[in-house]
Amino acid sequence: MRELHQAIILEAANAFQLEGKVLGAQPYGGGHINDTFAVTCKRDDSSIKRYILQRINTNVFKNPVQLMENIVGVTSFIGKVIQKNGGDLMRETLTVIPAKDGRNWYKDTDSGYWRVYHFIEDTLTYNQVENKKDFYSSARAFGKFQRLLADYPAHTLQETIPNFHDTVDRFAKFREALEKDVCGRAGDVSQEIDFVINREKDTHRLIDLQKIGKLPLRVTHNDTKLNNVLIDKVTGEGICVIDLDTVMPGLSLYDYGDSIRFGATYAAEDEQDLSKVNFELELFEVYTKGYLEVAGEILTPCEIENLPMGAKLMTFECGIRFLTDYLSGDSYFKIHRKDHNLDRCRTQFKLVSDMEDCWGKMETVVQRYSNNLAEL
Repeated sequence: MRELHQAIILEAANAFQLEGKVLGAQPYGGGHINDTFAVTCKRDDSSIKRYILQRINTNVFKNPVQLMENIVGVTSFIGKVIQKNGGDLMRETLTVIPAKDGRNWYKDTDSGYWRVYHFIEDTLTYNQVENKKDFYSSARAFGKFQRLLADYPAHTLQETIPNFHDTVDRFAKFREALEKDVCGRAGDVSQEIDFVINREKDTHRLIDLQKIGKLPLRVTHNDTKLNNVLIDKVTGEGICVIDLDTVMPGLSLYDYGDSIRFGATYAAEDEQDLSKVNFELELFEVYTKGYLEVAGEILTPCEIENLPMGAKLMTFECGIRFLTDYLSGDSYFKIHRKDHNLDRCRTQFKLVSDMEDCWGKMETVVQRYSNNLAEL
């Protein structure tokens, strides 16, 4: 995207129905996709009101208007359920602020697309799992997100990134990259290549269950990392799921699995020392407990039974994507050192191996907390 100038930022801010006079806009957060700013406004009574202003990255999201239709549809639906349940509408979901022309987005004079959210005060986010309590809070938040949207017509949502979690398609793209081998790297990573090929059958498992009607189509977030949950500074509870750009129709197991992939280890995603990369069964149990406590009542028996497969498959898929990009010359994921994508791939495959080694224990954990549901 083009470099932003303050005049364009203020033009965008003033195009929305904000309370009071815009005093300024400062870069906010650590997101890598969109440009995000905290906008400060001064009301007539001199009180301060803040908003989140974002320029949507149209290199990633090709149709920002459809994207905003998804977000408005989902947040409006959640808002109605929250109000019905007596919750706090302004803190438990994102609130989209309309532009002055009535649309939910604004196109600036430089052809950039913008949106504004109500700023949820007194919250924080964590980029890495540091303790079990925060991971448990995120599990309950994502479980609640799934439960609140249980009755939403998922098929009406647009795919903002087509085939995002189509593991069969990801495997096909890996095969294509392997055959082309444009950088001549395949010979040096035969172990990783064999790891993928030996597990090809796994890529079909969830998609096949969906095709025969065993796994229902649901609203999925598709980026269920810890840092996409706002944590209340006072209570320590996860109160609001954010970053809804990838909300699409999908399987609940995608969201659950991606949370486990990201959070059930204390290692960084690009850790080079694989002895430090371990799948933490205790964290898996903490997340599963929190998630099922909130979402368990709306999940089908087949969804619950396949939670371990969701965790394994999302981790495997991510590793495939890193390896595919490595074979293709590192053209998709940003790299900061030689073999960066290869390191990322290896951490994911190490986690997959760990999961396979403790598969029975993972199933026991799921069974324990699903039995708790039956006793309620």
